[in-house]
Amino acid sequence: METKLFRQFQETIYSEEMSNGLRVYVIPKKEMAKTYAIFSTKYGSIDQQFVPINQQDMVKVPDGIAHFLEHKLFEKEDRDVFQDFSKQGASSNAFTSFTKTAYLFSSTSNVEKNLTTLIDFVQDPYFSDESVEKEKGIIAQEIKMYDDQPDWRAFFGTIKSMFANHPIRIDIAGTVESINKITKEDLYTCYNTFYHPSNMVLCIVGNVEPEAIIKQVRENQANKEFTPMDEVKRGFPEEPSGVAQKELVIEMPVSIPKALVGIKEKDIPTNKEAFAKREWMIDITLDYLFSKSGEAYERLYEEGLIDQSFSSETSLEENFGFSIIGGNSQQPDELANRIKEELLQFSSNPMDEKSFERIKRKKFGQLLRAMNSLEFIANQYSHYQLMDIDFFETAELLEQLTFEEYIEFTNHWIDENQLSVCFVK
Repeated sequence: METKLFRQFQETIYSEEMSNGLRVYVIPKKEMAKTYAIFSTKYGSIDQQFVPINQQDMVKVPDGIAHFLEHKLFEKEDRDVFQDFSKQGASSNAFTSFTKTAYLFSSTSNVEKNLTTLIDFVQDPYFSDESVEKEKGIIAQEIKMYDDQPDWRAFFGTIKSMFANHPIRIDIAGTVESINKITKEDLYTCYNTFYHPSNMVLCIVGNVEPEAIIKQVRENQANKEFTPMDEVKRGFPEEPSGVAQKELVIEMPVSIPKALVGIKEKDIPTNKEAFAKREWMIDITLDYLFSKSGEAYERLYEEGLIDQSFSSETSLEENFGFSIIGGNSQQPDELANRIKEELLQFSSNPMDEKSFERIKRKKFGQLLRAMNSLEFIANQYSHYQLMDIDFFETAELLEQLTFEEYIEFTNHWIDENQLSVCFVK
């Protein structure tokens, strides 16, 4: 077992890589009554093409299968695992994103028992033809429900306007047509390939004894057999650097139109340190311009172009990245034009060094406050570990970030070809 102390946060990370490749991280917080655990695999909705374990050829699976698999893992031959957690006083859940699938629980008692339940149910799949067919109807209803939500349609519409070929442009849940193609055999193929311990991370944060927790996981894994496995080979189509289309309009019954501007990232760093710094620099820029105290936000609000729904978000991953800015507006075309103007003018008129240092301090302060949340720590730590980045080290990189590095970034961040707009009218 290894230990690493991060003095800025007064946090110690206890970790161990099991003999089967599973990485386990324990962050004790004795002042908390609750414990939160998350078991994640580096497998998300974009992983449609890959070479299955012990095979040679690339296969393509139906859209939405990662999300479908997440649903099915909770259902065993004789019971539903949600009930197991409930009987043990725990709250459990799961989610699928573009790049990962995660299973989690939180509890104030029976932590060891709930941890065993979490590990065992994820590592013991049961799929039958009958249960797969039944689930198709349930997920189809979920897909139709999201299709009726303007915010969701606007979000994915913006992504589709940015990306021409990358599977990120496909809804995480897939389509009604694609999920109807999923078979029990498909689920086992995906499970056996992506749910190998060497492709997974287990993170526990809360009122626990690290040595006891890691010993428990070590003994649990020693009683199971896993075929040794190389790194998963994934296939992605070639994606142009520019956006797929400049403008996409979605018509649906809304009382107020929406306008979202997408920024498609290019030249994503492969170096982990450079990657983390770039993520911070994008975050700092969007905060300076579009947070509620931002320069551009104030101008847009005073002109009546935006309301409280206005927001910005960014997502940077190993083989794609984007930011989305916008919200409701009675003048959606004008709002989109103004956001694009603010972005394109920023490289020639960036913030000054004083503002840069102020927002850096603000970001670090937000990070310190977020450390009171077990869920935030565990989710972020797992997310970055799946990319072989230590989350706490990214905070150190924020402190080290210089104004000169930032100006260099702004000089090359955005051009017209990276911007697209999605309207819901």
